[in-house]
Amino acid sequence: MCRHLAYLGPPVALAEVVTRPPGGLYEQSWAPRRQTHGTVNADGFGLGWYPADGEPPARYRRAVPVWADPNLPDLARAVRSGAVLAAVRDATPGTAQDETAAAPYAAGGRLFSHNGAVPDWQRLPADLGEVLDAGELLDLEARCDSALLWALLAARLRAGADPEQAMAALAARVAEVRPGARLNFLLTDGSSIVATRRGDSLWYRTGPGGVLVASEPDRTGAGTGTGTGTGSGCGGTGAAGGWREVPEDHVLTATATSVRTVPLVTAAERIPTA
Repeated sequence: MCRHLAYLGPPVALAEVVTRPPGGLYEQSWAPRRQTHGTVNADGFGLGWYPADGEPPARYRRAVPVWADPNLPDLARAVRSGAVLAAVRDATPGTAQDETAAAPYAAGGRLFSHNGAVPDWQRLPADLGEVLDAGELLDLEARCDSALLWALLAARLRAGADPEQAMAALAARVAEVRPGARLNFLLTDGSSIVATRRGDSLWYRTGPGGVLVASEPDRTGAGTGTGTGTGSGCGGTGAAGGWREVPEDHVLTATATSVRTVPLVTAAERIPTA
């Protein structure tokens, strides 16, 4: 499994989102509190952010534990952004171990992360009845289930599918052929966030002009620039600092000023699953 987060709101230092909050993503790399599979996320990490000048997103990824990178504190302190996606990795057995397998993945101005695992992922396209051509297979960023899922999702997005519908449809279809798959997806284009919850925890917090979506809450609700708002009133149980839990088998769609959640099946039925 992994832990990941996405932030939209007023520009902040990456440290305010990733490394400084007590119980936040940085600490979750060695001490997650709500992770259902695995205990340590030490197989790499990645940060993705959107520059203020409108350029495509930038990424910084390493294959080492997030606490073992001596360059991260300066980078996280100096870089500011109003749109961030970050992850720490607990690698699925049998997948690539280098930094190319660390989220976020990127294409078409979007950033993507997968928190979960897919059994027998190499046979997934055939079992889904989908064909990836040689070019798409060669373009996989890494040999792992997450990179394959990103290729399948990116193909849907290139074809013009709505991100919420595409994510929900992919999660629902994969769950049909791999009932044991854990499919928490996280996607941003710098102005919206789409996330699925299936198989592990997912929470969000809103505040003045900002939203934070994460695998689990930090302990204080401070330090991200989103305040301690009480959420958008769209369901889920509450937690300290204004955090609200996304129900299992739901998809979340958020902007800096709004959040909504709907069942995966409801969203997936809006478009064909194949």
